[in-house]
Amino acid sequence: MTWLEFQQRFQTIRDNKVFELFVIGVIIFSSLMIGVRTYDLNPTFETVLFALDYGVTLFFVIEILIRMAAEDRFRDFFKKGWNIFDFIIVVVSLIPLDDAQYALIARMLRLFRVMRLISFIPELRVLVSALITALPRMGYVALLMFIIFYLYAVIGNLLFSHINPNLWGDLGISLLTLFRVATFEDWTDVMYETMAVYTLSWMYYISFIFFSAFVFLNMMIGIVVDVLDEEHKKMEAEKMGSTLEAHQGFEVRIEQEVMDLHKKLDLLLEKQNKQV
Repeated sequence: MTWLEFQQRFQTIRDNKVFELFVIGVIIFSSLMIGVRTYDLNPTFETVLFALDYGVTLFFVIEILIRMAAEDRFRDFFKKGWNIFDFIIVVVSLIPLDDAQYALIARMLRLFRVMRLISFIPELRVLVSALITALPRMGYVALLMFIIFYLYAVIGNLLFSHINPNLWGDLGISLLTLFRVATFEDWTDVMYETMAVYTLSWMYYISFIFFSAFVFLNMMIGIVVDVLDEEHKKMEAEKMGSTLEAHQGFEVRIEQEVMDLHKKLDLLLEKQNKQV
């Protein structure tokens, strides 16, 4: 059997939905094993989990090798970011658990196996891609938020530090207090305390909540929704592109087969003419 035939078999396995669902099941199972090991277990069950962990690790190695072998060229596997992500997780999970020096690191790294669900479920990939794409835009909103927080923290320190130094004593504490107000964590207690001295101090809190909770939060949500819509459109375009490529490839194969049949017919006709 030639390598091309092996490669076609690997591609069939890789594209098989049952195989994909089985891999997802193994990922979930390995994650549950890590959760179970946080409890006190008897030595026998611990040994079984230890053996299962090695079995899961071996399965992941075989699975990643199948996906690598299924590519037309080996380097094509590393052209996709999610493939690199899977490869790194599989490689780092090869750290042995029985090595006392690296046992804790190995267990922590194995926890990241559950992240492989993202690469196998397209909807999760879209969400993560949208989040990563939105981060630069969200960064500008976060910078503007910090400026507003900074201004209000300095004003709060100047106005209210003598009322309650534990909440407004310096810039850092004032920022934490404003974060408490922005998350609505007993913010009215903070407001009523300052209103006992400054009756109109409610304007300070209401205006801050308006900016932080209503304006900036909605800006963040708007950015994420906009980017998520763009990612969905990209995914649909990729699906259409892959379908078109598949049809084009099928047409090329049909044309090639037709040409081969014509050549065979021409050879048969030539042989018959020579015999006549």
